[in-house]
Amino acid sequence: MMAAKKRNRARPWAGYGTERAKSLLLGRRAGDGLLVQTAVFILLLSIAVMYLSPLFYMLSTSLKDVGQLLDPTIRWFPRTFVTDNYGSAIAGLKYGKAVLHTGLTAGIAASLQVVSCALAGYAFARLAVPFKRVLFAVVLLTFLVPVQTLAIPLFVLYSKLGWLNTPLPFLVPAVFAQGIKGALFIVIFRQFFATLPKEMEESAKLDGAGALRTYARIMLPLAKPAMLVVFLFSFVWHWNAYFEPALFLKNQDFLALATQLGRMQSNLNELAGTPAGLATGTFDLNEPIKMAGAVLVVLPPLLLYMLAQKHFVQGIERTGLVE
Repeated sequence: MMAAKKRNRARPWAGYGTERAKSLLLGRRAGDGLLVQTAVFILLLSIAVMYLSPLFYMLSTSLKDVGQLLDPTIRWFPRTFVTDNYGSAIAGLKYGKAVLHTGLTAGIAASLQVVSCALAGYAFARLAVPFKRVLFAVVLLTFLVPVQTLAIPLFVLYSKLGWLNTPLPFLVPAVFAQGIKGALFIVIFRQFFATLPKEMEESAKLDGAGALRTYARIMLPLAKPAMLVVFLFSFVWHWNAYFEPALFLKNQDFLALATQLGRMQSNLNELAGTPAGLATGTFDLNEPIKMAGAVLVVLPPLLLYMLAQKHFVQGIERTGLVE
């Protein structure tokens, strides 16, 4: 026993290598070890592959011709890149007109929802409104009720108002803090304003500012992260909306990209001279052209998110959506 103690005193570094390896693998704090970081990296990589695979499939298929599409030896990378599919897709989608109409509708509706939902969210969070809890429950109910159950009443109402085939069914509800996912945006602003300290409002009251002035001069400028999140969500959801445009836009006077994707084949058949009554045409079963159209539809929101990614992530953290 005395000999063992002498050996340990002679080699004070005996357990140093084991402790260092343990610290490297497990980390000194929770979450900073090599094993944990490797597991997180593998998990995030798996999620990235799961989400990026459909996008890469669309891009790869859009650059093939029908022969390469039917060739079992070609999976992801075409032998030759066929860019003519995008020309056909642009013609079939009526892309220029559809992008203009969809972009204006999505941008204006998103801006209106930011203004109206911010005001409603502030009222629910900070003002003493009579029956506030009941009204907030009604707002949540409008979010839970599927829009398909309201399709017939809304169609009849908008038809009597003469709003069909116009952007008004998307813009007017946004003015009143409704429209596509309007209730969710009210909840986001309510959550954000509820986290701000009450001392700012009390100081504004001592200076003689009313509720609207306090909201406009103090609270709203602080809500820029929530405004960005709501604008991006609203823009993308209006851009991708299919059910509402298919219901309210019945002719080609006002176009939405999501519905044009479904009409692309018939539009191409008309351009090819195929009679409208026939079920088949020159462009039937041309999957590469359809994938090219899908890439063109999702490209603008992807570019918008790439430009605003940093601020969007910061806004998500500050609005409490990750809690």
